Amino acid sequence: MNEHKTKSLVIVGGGSAGWMTAAYLNRLFNREQKNFDITVIESPDIGIIGVGEATVHSVRFFFAAMGLDEEELLRETNGTLKTGILFRNWMKPRGGKMHEYFHPFEQQKLGRGIDISSAWMVAGRDATERYDEGVSLSAALISKGHGPKGPNSPAYQGVVPYGYHIDATLLARFLRRKAVEAGVTHVEATITDAEVEDENIKAVMAGDRRFEGDVFIDCTGFRGLLIDKLKAGNWNSFTDALPCNKAVAIQRELMEGEAPKPYTTATALTNGWAWQIDLTNRQGTGYVYDGNRLSNDEAEAELRAFLGPQSNVLKCTHLNMKVGCREEFWIGNCIATGLAGGFIEPLESTGLHLINLAAGLMGTHLLADTPSQASRDSFNRLMRGFYQDLKQFIVLHYCLTDRDDSDFWRAAPATVRETPWLEAQLDVWRHKICEFHDLAGSFSTTFSDENYRYILYGMQHYPKLQFGLADAAEAGLFGAIKNMGEQALAATMPHDAYLKRLKN
Repeated sequence: MNEHKTKSLVIVGGGSAGWMTAAYLNRLFNREQKNFDITVIESPDIGIIGVGEATVHSVRFFFAAMGLDEEELLRETNGTLKTGILFRNWMKPRGGKMHEYFHPFEQQKLGRGIDISSAWMVAGRDATERYDEGVSLSAALISKGHGPKGPNSPAYQGVVPYGYHIDATLLARFLRRKAVEAGVTHVEATITDAEVEDENIKAVMAGDRRFEGDVFIDCTGFRGLLIDKLKAGNWNSFTDALPCNKAVAIQRELMEGEAPKPYTTATALTNGWAWQIDLTNRQGTGYVYDGNRLSNDEAEAELRAFLGPQSNVLKCTHLNMKVGCREEFWIGNCIATGLAGGFIEPLESTGLHLINLAAGLMGTHLLADTPSQASRDSFNRLMRGFYQDLKQFIVLHYCLTDRDDSDFWRAAPATVRETPWLEAQLDVWRHKICEFHDLAGSFSTTFSDENYRYILYGMQHYPKLQFGLADAAEAGLFGAIKNMGEQALAATMPHDAYLKRLKN
């Protein structure tokens, strides 16, 4: 049996970042044998931001790996299911109707000849249907108010992939309870300073209380209290590519008789966009905007006008957003994660996903007795890559717009210049579909060629293809998709019915 020393791992800050990281590392490192004493120091005075309430579908696998009961998770967090994002008003109206398209988490791969995306293009189906309606089952489900679950769907499984809408504050409380039950130590204290020795964090202080550790994880949000102690100027801003740097968030009651939707809505406004996320007990909304073009009061007024005078507002919060990421997430014995590590505007619900990625990398990079600089360099390279890939994907949503009704939207197409690979690739995608090989070898972990196609073709960036497709082949291929959509509807429940069943 190998001799080993139990090391101390101190997480400063709670919230989703602190408790997701604690729960994951505790289950990984201490399930078979105690390897780390894990402590979360959480301030009773500093609240969590708690407005990012949607997830990507891969977060399901994190919760499943934690051994969490999915139905208990949903009940405890007022959660609902999410099959994708409905984008509205991101281009000029078409045929007198507001522009909209749906970005689901799936695409069906049918056809023995050319791929389904190319088949959709050469068949000219854009004249009669949206791209997502032609190639996915999720579009058929949401059109009838169905979620991804059937009456007997196992935990963490559905007819189509799905994520969640979750109350972020309740999620942190739920994970805290589960982590403490599993052996994580919870300390209530407000950390005000850190003691540095030989480019490492020696201890953190809360008044006259002092906490030492072998490894420190900075979950102190935008403040970056620990990581900034070790290196100044350690930040790569994304504001040239993503100028939205503020948000106003409103929680409101659902309208009488309004069932929670199984998807997020992202509606473009004058200087940014508004999210709408339905929980079982309320709706979370917010306006992400360029604070250089709009004041706080103007943004709040525009959001309230968008929501309508009948809205019963429960809470309104204004936020400053620090858009970008660390050059070095791991310095010495300190690792920054969550908002302390970086932030991408929540257009594709990637906040919890990035925490999940960082926790997974910690699980592999902290196994050595004394992690080397090579390990730190590896962690930093991968995390930078994740953020750069996500930056590029978010820019894609903006740069294809044809809106010209405000300075913000007139400037949006130029943001692609800050992502040279994407700018060059957009020209390539004028002549062929976006495919796996275009993105192979990148840092992409959630958004693949399938996701890129939904945005490209939802934003009317079609390739010019010249290829003959027999009528019978077209009818067979897209007839099969239609039949699969009908089968998916028959196999699933209305989303509201599934949520009501959870309460029983």
